[in-house]
Amino acid sequence: MTIKPLADRVVIKMVESEETTKSGIILAGSAKEKPQIAEIIAVGPGTKDVTMHVKPGDRVLTSKYAGTEVKVDSQEYTILRQDDILAIVE
Repeated sequence: MTIKPLADRVVIKMVESEETTKSGIILAGSAKEKPQIAEIIAVGPGTKDVTMHVKPGDRVLTSKYAGTEVKVDSQEYTILRQDDILAIVE
């Protein structure tokens, strides 16, 4: 099954956060922050007022609690508006 976003929405998959700190301390699940870097999976066509500036494969920085989380074929994705994307990570 594929997800095809509508209007100015984007489907992203969060990039796994590191489980060990730089000093070698292993973090428990409850101590980890929600990741903010994600990979774009699909992009909607935009609207007459909104031009899409991202494309599939881009890595982006998102607002911490933006979007709606969905699970499709045992994969977790987030659907959000392009406005919730803060920057493209290069």
